[in-house]
Amino acid sequence: VIAVLVGQGYRPKQCCRILAVAPAGYFVWKRGPISQAELRRQWLRQVITQAHSASRGTYGYRRVRAELRLGLGIAISRKTVHKLMVEEGLAGLPLRKHHKNLANAATFEDLVQRNFTRDAPDLLWVTDITEHPTREGKVYCCVVLDAHSRRVVGWSIDTHQASSLVTNALSMALTNRTPTTGTVIHSDHGTQFTCWSFTERVREAGLAPSMGTVGDAYDNAVIESFWGRLQTELLNRQKWRTRIELSAALFEYLEIFHNRTRRHSSLGMLTPVDYENLHRGSVSVA
Repeated sequence: VIAVLVGQGYRPKQCCRILAVAPAGYFVWKRGPISQAELRRQWLRQVITQAHSASRGTYGYRRVRAELRLGLGIAISRKTVHKLMVEEGLAGLPLRKHHKNLANAATFEDLVQRNFTRDAPDLLWVTDITEHPTREGKVYCCVVLDAHSRRVVGWSIDTHQASSLVTNALSMALTNRTPTTGTVIHSDHGTQFTCWSFTERVREAGLAPSMGTVGDAYDNAVIESFWGRLQTELLNRQKWRTRIELSAALFEYLEIFHNRTRRHSSLGMLTPVDYENLHRGSVSVA
């Protein structure tokens, strides 16, 4: 039948698909007498299809092989069953979704390369999100930190971690500071930092987006160190009852304690505000 249809101008593969015939089998037949090996493969295709259908389409190649070996007494290798099932378009359930493994793979260009030392403010900002529970539910906090002085230049607190959480923190930083074109904003690969609203805000401000590799905390070590101190010095010291209580405590820690009171060993035991004032004074004298 296929030969007749092909003679009338139809494509062989289209005819095979309509008649539910394997194209490979048709072309083998067309070349001449079918070998014993090919006859066996065609027979195995039918048996495999029947076994798969009998399982209601749930069996993968391992269980189909088990059915052939244990149920029907057919000696066949696992690779052969897998190959023939692929050729027939058969698969078990659940279908495995192959996700690209982004661990240790760069998303956007890393402009920092773990070098967080800067000799002036507003050359490198680092940002990230943390969360902490209360009896009412979680509170999420996003911070933008100046790598030069470790000063919190922008922050946002909310009950969810939508894109507005990070864009609000960035907007505060842009309002409080005057970054030059090309100031680097470095983050991890979270969806909030790769969403359109955040990347568009970065572009409008003339900032340079930067991301390290996925799943590597050392690529944003400064902000990770900041979160560690926040956990130890505030979040883990008590059980928080309400979101308002924790939000008020976060505000006081970020704006008052961290920026204006806490002495940082990396800043020569100065506070971030004092360190920036000292740098500003030394620049004006120079």
